[in-house]
Amino acid sequence: MDFGIILKVLGLLLLIESAFMVPSLGISIYYGEYDTAAFIFSIAITAIAGLPGFIFFKSNKRESISHKEGFMIVGLGWIAASAFGALPFRFSGVCNSFVDAYFESTSGFTTTGASIFKEVENLPHGILLWRSFTHWLGGMGILVFTLALLPAMGASTIQIYRAESTGPSPDKLAPKIGQTAKLLYGVYVLVTVIMIATLLIAGMPLFDAITHTFGTVGTGGFSVRNSSIGSYQNPAYDWIIAFFMLFCAINFSLHYEALHGNFKALIKDSEFRFYAGIVLCSITLIAINIYPLFDYNVMESIRQSTFQVASVISTTGYATVDYNTWPDFSKMILFLLMLFGGCAGSTGGGIKHIRILVLFKIIRREFYKLIHPHAVITIRVGGKPVSEDLLQNIVSFVLLYLIILILVSLLLLTQGLDMMSSISATVAALSNIGPGFGLVGPASNYADLSGISKIILTACMLIGRLEIYTLTILFVPTFWRQ
Repeated sequence: MDFGIILKVLGLLLLIESAFMVPSLGISIYYGEYDTAAFIFSIAITAIAGLPGFIFFKSNKRESISHKEGFMIVGLGWIAASAFGALPFRFSGVCNSFVDAYFESTSGFTTTGASIFKEVENLPHGILLWRSFTHWLGGMGILVFTLALLPAMGASTIQIYRAESTGPSPDKLAPKIGQTAKLLYGVYVLVTVIMIATLLIAGMPLFDAITHTFGTVGTGGFSVRNSSIGSYQNPAYDWIIAFFMLFCAINFSLHYEALHGNFKALIKDSEFRFYAGIVLCSITLIAINIYPLFDYNVMESIRQSTFQVASVISTTGYATVDYNTWPDFSKMILFLLMLFGGCAGSTGGGIKHIRILVLFKIIRREFYKLIHPHAVITIRVGGKPVSEDLLQNIVSFVLLYLIILILVSLLLLTQGLDMMSSISATVAALSNIGPGFGLVGPASNYADLSGISKIILTACMLIGRLEIYTLTILFVPTFWRQ
C-alpha cells in the first residue's frame, strides 16, 4: 500500500478544510462574537496538521490509486475532516465535551442533521454558518471537491470517486475524474445560488437564506431556528425548500444532462421514475390521513404532507410540524421513506431508490423462476443489463444495513432508550436523516443521550454516509494483508 499518496491526499484535504473555515471566521469578526478566537485556532491547527502530509509525501510507485488506497483515503479522510471540523465547536465552548463536538461535526459533514444543541438561536453566527457549511461540503462530498485538485499530483483518482460516491454505479460525465468532479460541483454551486436567490425574493433574511440553502442543497437539515422551518410560519418558504429538497435527492448527473438540454435522460431514468412515483404516492396517502388534523383544510394538509415527505425522503431533516403527533399510518410511511432515502448520485442518504428497485426486480425474477425453473432471466435497469456481481452486492448491502440496524438498536436499548427511539435513531443516523421518532423526534434532539449512545450514532453516521462498505472494510483483517 502506498502510504505516501494517502498522506498527501489527506494533507490536501485538511488544507482545504482549513480554508473553508475562513468564511465562518469572517462572519464571526463581522458580528464581533466570542467564537472568533476559536476559528483562528481551528484554522491554524487544521492547516498545520495538513501541511506536512501535502508537502513532504508523494506517491512512490504508480500512476493510479488502488482499491485499498481509495478506501483508506476516503475512510480516514471523513474521520479526520469530522475531527478537525469539531474544533470550532469545542474551542468556542458551545460544546462541553469533544464527544459532543465530534457528534455535531460528523452530523454536519455526513449531512445527517442530528444535533445536540437545544437552543441554536443562542449560538454565535460564525458557529451557525460553520454548522450549515459542513452540510454543503459533505453533501456532494468534500473528497469529490478534492478530486478536482488532484490531477496535478499525477495520480488517477477513480478509486476515491467510487469509494465516496453514493449508489451502486457513479456516473462519469467526462473522460477524467477531475473533470467530472468540476462539472458536478458546477451544477451544485448553480443550484445553491438559485435557491439563495429564490429565498431572498420570498423575503427570507440573507443569513437565514444562506444557511438554510446549505442545509437543503446538501440535504443536511441544520437550521438556525429552534423550531426549524416551522418557526417562520411562511408557506412560501415551505414550498421553496420542499422543492429543492426533492430536487437535490435526484442524481446530479441527471441535472447536468437536463442543463444541457437532454431532458429525456431524466424521463428515461428508471430510478427517477420510481422515486417520483414513491414521492407522489406518499404525499397523497399522508395528506388524506392527516386531513382531519388541519381542520379539513385540503391545501394545508397537502403542504404539510409534501414538506415532511420531501424532508424525510431526501434525508434532509427539516420540519414544519411535529410529525410525532401524526397517526401511525403516516408515521409508518415516513419511517419507510427513511429507509429508502434519495437517489444514487444525489446528496441524499438512505439505502437509495436504485437498490430498492433492483431488489423488487430480483424478487420478481425469483417468482418467475419458480414457474419456469430453466429460464435464464437478465435483470435490466434503464434498458441495460445488471451484472450478477452487482446484484449480489446490492443484496449484501441491504442485508448488512439491516444487520447493523438491529445490532445498533439493541445497543441503544441498553442505554435507556425505548424501542421506537432506539430504532428510529439508528435509521436516522444510518440514513443520514437527523430527526427520528420518540425521544429523537423533530421537536427534540440528541442532547440528552448518553456519551456512549452519541459515539455509537456518530459511527453510524459515518458508516451510512460512506455506504457501509467503505468504512467497515477498514476493520476486516484481510484488508491489511498483502
